[in-house]
Amino acid sequence: MLFDEELIDLLKRTIQKEGCIDLPSEGDSMYPLIQKGEICRFIPCEPSLLTKGDITLFWAESGQLVVHRFYHKEMIQGFPHYVFKGDTNLGFDLPVSKDRIVGKLLYVQKASRKVNVEDLHAYAWGKLILAMPVLSGLLRKYLNKRKRPQF
Repeated sequence: MLFDEELIDLLKRTIQKEGCIDLPSEGDSMYPLIQKGEICRFIPCEPSLLTKGDITLFWAESGQLVVHRFYHKEMIQGFPHYVFKGDTNLGFDLPVSKDRIVGKLLYVQKASRKVNVEDLHAYAWGKLILAMPVLSGLLRKYLNKRKRPQF
């Protein structure tokens, strides 16, 4: 785990020093807001100031960098842990300790435009996905169908 901690520290120091960090997206867990190959800009964040719906970059126990939506904080063995979920995922991620949180999404650079998380469409989408969890299942079905080969 030492490697993970060194990489988290490097990412955090880079964001603090530069004010942001740009990373390409992988996967489809935040579809349609974030799609594979789009560039995501992250800014520093204080985990205790996260609000429900914030899209956050964190280092998961699996060893992967993950970008998911913040849902709530819970105390585990006397320490705060943060619970996230991808918009198209059916279940929540394992709780994350504050030291594994790297940054908060500022915008997504799409092919034709930049989508700031505070833009009306992105904000409305966030509120909708939080209010209607059934959308996650519908999006997952759509993505699974889209990936199947058509005969």
